[in-house]
Amino acid sequence: MDSVVADAAGAVRWALYFDGTSSRRWTVELTFKEQLELSGEDLSPVSWAYSDIRRVDAAPGVLRVSCLSAPPLARLEIRDASLAAELSSRCPRLGEYRPDGYGAAKIVGWSLAAAVSIVLVVLFAIPLAADRLAPLVPASFERRMGDAADAQMKTIFGGRACNNAAGQAAFSKLVETLRKSMDLDVLVQPAVLATSIPNAFALPGGRIYLLNGLLAKAENPDEIAGVLAHELGHLKHRDNVRELIYNGGTSFLIGLLFGDVTGSSAVIFASRSLVTASYSREAEQNADTAAIETMQRLGRSPKPMGELLFRVTGKEESKSLSILANHPLTEDRLKRMSDLDKPASGPPLLTAAEWSVLKSICGAHDKL
Repeated sequence: MDSVVADAAGAVRWALYFDGTSSRRWTVELTFKEQLELSGEDLSPVSWAYSDIRRVDAAPGVLRVSCLSAPPLARLEIRDASLAAELSSRCPRLGEYRPDGYGAAKIVGWSLAAAVSIVLVVLFAIPLAADRLAPLVPASFERRMGDAADAQMKTIFGGRACNNAAGQAAFSKLVETLRKSMDLDVLVQPAVLATSIPNAFALPGGRIYLLNGLLAKAENPDEIAGVLAHELGHLKHRDNVRELIYNGGTSFLIGLLFGDVTGSSAVIFASRSLVTASYSREAEQNADTAAIETMQRLGRSPKPMGELLFRVTGKEESKSLSILANHPLTEDRLKRMSDLDKPASGPPLLTAAEWSVLKSICGAHDKL
């Protein structure tokens, strides 16, 4: 027999006791005096004040209780219904933390508070942290992050940068003109990648890539210039670092807080995140604004950029892997840029000869 207790009528009942300090299980006899007394073979006498006894979770048909003055893990289990009723009648605060009483309300309340806290963190705390921390990320870490992401990007998009010297010179001239107009204090490393995907992107540290699929669809330098200015706007605003923090870069944040932002694991994590990251709609609109203002300072119209974007994607229903995959509506962008259209008041950004060699930078075999 596990344990016994004799009531006034001589009935035998069972109970189990765990002292909370060892793995041993005792058989105990219960005595209801001024306090509940537990006694058993090899067990030092135990007394529990009735007001300190609390119910804890148990299987159906089992009364399991603990005592506030006993070790935290000490437990008494009663399987006899009448004995359980007797003990319950003597314990005025037995059900204080019962799941179906005040304890349930408390649990629900704390759960709701936790849920609200998580929502507030996601909606406000993380964006605020991203905005505050992005400017603090060291330039050296940005360059390392860009270098790591660069290898992955080249693998995804074919791995070959077009190296026609005349075409690269024209492309570098165009990017440098935009960089100076934007007063961007970053050493920019531009390249055209040989791939049919119509896209362009910038990586932390100043790497900016134009994919030949987008260049092939462009009809004039202003179209490409507007897109490049948009990507340079992301660099100037440090959107890639901000989005990396915002989109769950917990290990990155910990590294930043504890000074380990140059660790290899952080760089690898960051580069992988950049490959699949998309900017927020607000960031995209701000980058569009940067492109529009840059083209206007150069005396060129922003409208060609909108026309190229619409030519690449058409209406939103036909979106695919393109430059607008996570951007504002194509039609809205084209309208905004068309509304700001003015006759050109500045010199062409590239000569006709420079535009021609840029268009053929990847060679005849790469043309679309």
